[in-house]
Amino acid sequence: MQHFPIFMAVAGRRIVLSGGGDAALAKLRLLLKTEANVTVFAADPAPEIQTWAQQDRLTLHPRGMEPGDAMCAVLFYAANEDATEDARVADIAHRDGARVNIVDNLSDSQFITPAIVDRDPVVVAIGTEGAAPVLARAIKRDLEEKLPAQLGTLARIGKTFRRAVEVLPFGKARRDFWAEYYFDHGPKSLELGEDAVIPALEDHLANTLNKSEEVGHVDLVGAGPGDPDLLTLKARKALDKADVVIHDRLVPHTILELARREATIIDAGKTGFGPSTPQGDIDALIVEHARAGAHVVRLKAGDATVFGRLDEELDAIAAAGVSYTIIPGITAASAAVATIGQSLTKRGRNSAVRLITGHDTKGYADQDWRALATPGEVAAIYMGRTAARYIQGRLTMHGADPATPVTIVEHASQPGQRIHTATLGTLSDTMAGVTGPALTLYGLAPRAALDAVETLPLQEVAQ
Repeated sequence: MQHFPIFMAVAGRRIVLSGGGDAALAKLRLLLKTEANVTVFAADPAPEIQTWAQQDRLTLHPRGMEPGDAMCAVLFYAANEDATEDARVADIAHRDGARVNIVDNLSDSQFITPAIVDRDPVVVAIGTEGAAPVLARAIKRDLEEKLPAQLGTLARIGKTFRRAVEVLPFGKARRDFWAEYYFDHGPKSLELGEDAVIPALEDHLANTLNKSEEVGHVDLVGAGPGDPDLLTLKARKALDKADVVIHDRLVPHTILELARREATIIDAGKTGFGPSTPQGDIDALIVEHARAGAHVVRLKAGDATVFGRLDEELDAIAAAGVSYTIIPGITAASAAVATIGQSLTKRGRNSAVRLITGHDTKGYADQDWRALATPGEVAAIYMGRTAARYIQGRLTMHGADPATPVTIVEHASQPGQRIHTATLGTLSDTMAGVTGPALTLYGLAPRAALDAVETLPLQEVAQ
């Protein structure tokens, strides 16, 4: 992020613009929506600018800028549509201490003006740092269609009532109050006229205060394999409502950033054969925050129902009398097999697939190795990196062909994804080059497009 988005207070402050043509008009139509004192310098101003000056909406000086003209200005726009003149007036404004924007010159500008959706006092600013103005306009158009015209009126009235709502505890209680106002009570009362809104707010506040204190709720959410685009809509909605997010080590920051800014984010990560948050502590954290009335999201990598110790958390939640919802996610096996252009089952090859783990709470996990060693069997092996030599030995001991294809997908679906091709006979040697979280696909090789580039048994194909 090269430009930090802020909303600047400009009421009663000075904004200066140099220019009198189309570029100047475009900026002025936006600036005149503010309560700033706008001053324009233009030797040949457009008729609209002259009209605005006659209406006292701005101050017009029908000449070019001179040193001192931008003194005390909080913002300055160079909009002459002439590079030489824009550079000259920008230098003057810099010397006068103003923040400078040169229209259509991102590199020499100190700030940019975003696309704006105006539902005053609700204002949505959309910026692309100059990379894609067309995209910003498309987003603006979509938001204009979705945000009701009366939203600004509701916000203006609600603003006058904010002090009264301070009797509610900070956090969930206030957030729920305002959510019900903006999406239920407010629009209904506004249909009867603006005078009906404040009485409706007063009734709504009284009813909220009379409610008995509620216990929170827990959403046990599968975060998917790591790509935010693979997060389900239901998971996104849960994150948007969460007061507390308790997440696994493998949930990336790009997904955590989707949570509300005010949410408490708690890292409850586990590392195989390494530092870990005890499961009992995680259970206690979930219950503690839910009993305090919070909406808790327990965020697990992949699908919460696959090797996520979900049952232990459900037992603790149920024992505490807290309600819960399980929101499934895309498991790592589905993401990994998709990246190599294969499927987990195939007619004539295997009618079943095993999802197994390389280790459990007791150490290396034992499996039905004899059945898995049968030709044509397929397994997705979770947490198999440290157990690679053990798995290789068990399968070989039970008669598995050392030439059986194996594919290791590291950081599946994420920017750092890597695909490692191997065989059962080379599994442990190949795994030695894997440093990140990986999913091992036993019995599967990448499709011909990837197979064709293999030149060495241990070759690594970067994605």
